[in-house]
Amino acid sequence: MFGLSSSSQADATSSLPEVNRSVGVNSGTFLRRLLSFMGPGYLVAVGYMDPGNWATSLAGGSAFGYTLLSIVLLSNIMAVLLQALTVRMGIAGGRDLAQFCADRYSKPVAIFLWLMAEAAIIATDLAEVIGTAIALNLLFGMPLTIGVVLTALDVFLILWLQGKGFRKLEAVVIALTAVIAVCFIFEMVYADPVWGDVLSGYVPQVSVLTQPGMLYLALGIIGATVMPHNLYLHSAIVQTRNVGPTTADKRDAIRMATIDGTVALTFALFINSAILILAAAAFHTSGQTEVAEIQDAYQLLGPALGTSLAGPVFAIALLASGLNSTVTATLSGQIVMEGFIRLRMQPWARRLITRGIAIMPAVVVSVLYGESGTAQLLVLSQVVLSLQLPFAIVPLVVFTANRKLMNGLPAALWHTIACGVIAAIIIALNLKLIFDVATGA
Repeated sequence: MFGLSSSSQADATSSLPEVNRSVGVNSGTFLRRLLSFMGPGYLVAVGYMDPGNWATSLAGGSAFGYTLLSIVLLSNIMAVLLQALTVRMGIAGGRDLAQFCADRYSKPVAIFLWLMAEAAIIATDLAEVIGTAIALNLLFGMPLTIGVVLTALDVFLILWLQGKGFRKLEAVVIALTAVIAVCFIFEMVYADPVWGDVLSGYVPQVSVLTQPGMLYLALGIIGATVMPHNLYLHSAIVQTRNVGPTTADKRDAIRMATIDGTVALTFALFINSAILILAAAAFHTSGQTEVAEIQDAYQLLGPALGTSLAGPVFAIALLASGLNSTVTATLSGQIVMEGFIRLRMQPWARRLITRGIAIMPAVVVSVLYGESGTAQLLVLSQVVLSLQLPFAIVPLVVFTANRKLMNGLPAALWHTIACGVIAAIIIALNLKLIFDVATGA
């Protein structure tokens, strides 16, 4: 089923060797060059609007109105800065984050970081399992337990896409992302929020830190937005571009890939904001402050927005989100396993193992606790992701600041300091949450 790769030197040293440097880079005008780099950013952005984001944003919007929009914005700024470092790592350093960790740390530390990365991927996959199963239930009446089990079959979709070439895989992801955007534009037109209140929600509030319930959801939003597996993913898939060998080639590639990532993540900001704004406008303003379940949102959106299409459109966007996210979870799993422990596994085997681990708790919860249990599990999975973040961010910041490792193209000092501050903020918030849980605050 699996084994160590020994087929070639490229297999041993390249990220995603089957597609490494497989996409040509256009020369000439700025636009032509930029278009050849567009794609990886959207694969990364998919993880920033997966079903886990839906659960945390719905819960945050219905419970606290627009207040947590400031956290959505803060998370997106963090994501843009961190993903820019991963672009630099992949292009200038020529290796992905998992490979650098395996090379630079002792074996026990590398194994620990690998396990943390795997835990993050499983938590991500758990959100996708539940989100896709809920979408199938809402659209086709399929029982949650059956929907959860059927999500394992998406491995065939992934294999088919990978067989068509990386550029086509990127195109499918962008198309599904466009479906999500159209669905939320429709919802926002009918929700008709008070835009002045929306804009004020982007201003940070002290209450986020002083209310444990709000802090829990805020950490969930951060964990659902700045996802650990995306840091491994982006540093690898940016290497699908066949960048020239000179320093000038790499510097231009870093600029183009950073623009791609920033534009894609700005799009993700729109989607995540739309989910929270929709929950706030449709539920919080009418006194429905406990709509945390996606199923409840589906049932209540029609009456709240005055159109019977609101629920089905919402579910279609959720299904597109779940399908999209399966692509990035599979790639991330492959990158982490190959980078940390040099273990090559057939894609279908890797996918089934990861998904099988995620399916087990989802099946148990859906059988024992039903809809409310799956909703709570969704939010919890995102908090777990937040707790895992420092184990990916700290190595990323350290390695990209190293001029030798980045072959003369290290991150700017301001960028390193900014991402160091981000790591400190996330660690402090995590410690605050752990303290609150331990003391029953």
